Amino acid sequence: MGMLGEVLSARGHELLWWSSTFQHSLKTQRYPADTLVEVRGGYRIQFLRAPGYRGNVSLARLWNHRVLGRKFRRLSPAHPRPDVILCSFPTLELSDQATRYGKQRGVPVVLDVRDMWPDVFLELVPHGARGVARTLLGPMYRTARRACAAATAITGHSPGFVDWGLNMGGRQHGPFDRHFPYGYQVEAPSPDERQQAEHFWRTQGLAPEADGRVVCFFGAVGHQFDLETVVEAARSLGSERRVWFVVCGVGVRLEHYRRLAADCPHVLFPGWVNAAQIWTLLRKSCCGLAPYVATPNFEAGVTNKPIEYLSGGLPVLTSLARGRLLDLLTEHDCGLSYGGDAARLAEMVQSLADDSARRQQMAEGARRLFEARFTARHVYNEMAAYLEQIAGAWAAPERAPPPDPNENDRPPTQQSASGYRAHTA
Repeated sequence: MGMLGEVLSARGHELLWWSSTFQHSLKTQRYPADTLVEVRGGYRIQFLRAPGYRGNVSLARLWNHRVLGRKFRRLSPAHPRPDVILCSFPTLELSDQATRYGKQRGVPVVLDVRDMWPDVFLELVPHGARGVARTLLGPMYRTARRACAAATAITGHSPGFVDWGLNMGGRQHGPFDRHFPYGYQVEAPSPDERQQAEHFWRTQGLAPEADGRVVCFFGAVGHQFDLETVVEAARSLGSERRVWFVVCGVGVRLEHYRRLAADCPHVLFPGWVNAAQIWTLLRKSCCGLAPYVATPNFEAGVTNKPIEYLSGGLPVLTSLARGRLLDLLTEHDCGLSYGGDAARLAEMVQSLADDSARRQQMAEGARRLFEARFTARHVYNEMAAYLEQIAGAWAAPERAPPPDPNENDRPPTQQSASGYRAHTA
């Protein structure tokens, strides 16, 4: 959203981005109260204070989302009516409020499906209990269906996510329903930042000879990743193979994995890392890991982390045995599937670390794929043009629905582009 916001602002649009004060990745609050920040003229961020939470799957997180939805509904009437709204799905509450606002005020609302909520929660439940779980999740399903049905258009980061949103809303594919992949912006750090990053990695235990023999992972260290298999593969290789596994990120299972790998000095857990440290580690690595638990949510799309690896010219090793990510990696010869098998993963890692010619071949495929599909410049300018098209279509008198007489009763939004005026959440 930050990259899209910059593009919209550069194209001359007014933008209001609605966001939470609570940072999901770091589990910290940005501000002690609701805060409106002016990024520059015509580009503002409205931060909404909501309670924090520790667990990604928790009642506290659901309460956070409920509070955000209520605040959004209460505060949005104070801002000018946008020309178009782009809303990330989830959260369900903001998506529901955004589409209600759009119908009341004749504003087109695009729901951008990022995760298949609430289906993802069923994946955490044993198969035998999923019927009961689906019943308990009934209110969330009703909210999701209502939002998807009421949206002007459905977007997502892959065709599968668009189809999921359309199915959830019980609707046919329309002219504005389309996918936009995640984009990634490569920004080289300054010489000082690189030097500091190099020092950081030395203090973490990366020996000088580690370059080209590092297996990296970036992500939330939680239940959605199978890192047990990664630790097992690292253990089978042993320290004498001179391959380092670096697992970057924080999350509810970080301490579990640290204990699991306590006897593996070549498995490193540096915690949260900054942009310069990521940039530097990518260039030390021979491959990047995408060790997803095989679920429809991951098989249908390409998340941002594999794209980050591709931006650094890294082959991607994934646990997924099928799906869009594997199809792309296979087509462009820049990745492999180990299918959740530790021995196979160890063999692939050793081969890439030892065979510089093959690694370079796959690295070139990774860079070509990134440049063709995933550069932020291309993705977000295309998305901005799409939002402009929708805003222009709805600006025509014959397309605009009549105003709702009770339009002040409700509101919300997520992202809007306006040169047009836009809201974002």
